[in-house]
Amino acid sequence: MIEIEHLTKRYRGHAAVDDLSFTAAPGRVTGFLGPNGAGKSTTIRAVLGLDRPDAGRALIGGRRYAELDRPLTRVGALLEAEALHPGRTAYHHLLWQAKSNGLGRERVEAVLAETGLTDAASRRTRGFSLGMRQRLGVAAALLGDPEVLILDEPVNGLDPEGVVWIRELMKRLAAEGRTVLVSSHLMAEMALTAEHLVVIGKGRLLADLPLDAFMAANGGSTLEEAFMQLTNGSVEYRGGAR
Repeated sequence: MIEIEHLTKRYRGHAAVDDLSFTAAPGRVTGFLGPNGAGKSTTIRAVLGLDRPDAGRALIGGRRYAELDRPLTRVGALLEAEALHPGRTAYHHLLWQAKSNGLGRERVEAVLAETGLTDAASRRTRGFSLGMRQRLGVAAALLGDPEVLILDEPVNGLDPEGVVWIRELMKRLAAEGRTVLVSSHLMAEMALTAEHLVVIGKGRLLADLPLDAFMAANGGSTLEEAFMQLTNGSVEYRGGAR
């Protein structure tokens, strides 16, 4: 379980996240939505111990990330900008992470197979397409067979087959009883994947509802329309004249 309790994070006096509380529960895919600048990335970074909150807590299974032993076995994360050493092969990119958490080579081979990268295992990542880099990021997130998955824009760069694959993967992981938190701007994909939605705007909670209840409460015929209806007053960056 992921628990966000009164989380606040400020940058130069601006509250990127403002007294935010919600829970991502096991056994379901929770969509984490919000306009650009809403505070989604800051929240995820706080959960993963990459940013220190000014107030409140971000917990994984009741503990802060820094308190976790062998954290890859507790939580796996795909961040939007996955950093890869261009001279390292896919296999060795995963192997050094596995060794850092006491995991064996069999887990590296398993996640390469899970993500369809077995044939590319010996290739250096400098030649990887965006979609292949995404698959390698998912492989790293799965490496420790964790109970909690946090995925930021997981379909970015994937072809149609890859989009279906990651959608079904997330559903299967949730059906196994894992906690799956997914941040995305693709409303149509979230409508097919998420069972529960957490929506934030300007760092504050706007909605924390099952998908059907969210649609009913915000009067849209599609998730995109309902999302736009709810967040219209929270958009800080928009193009055109409005």
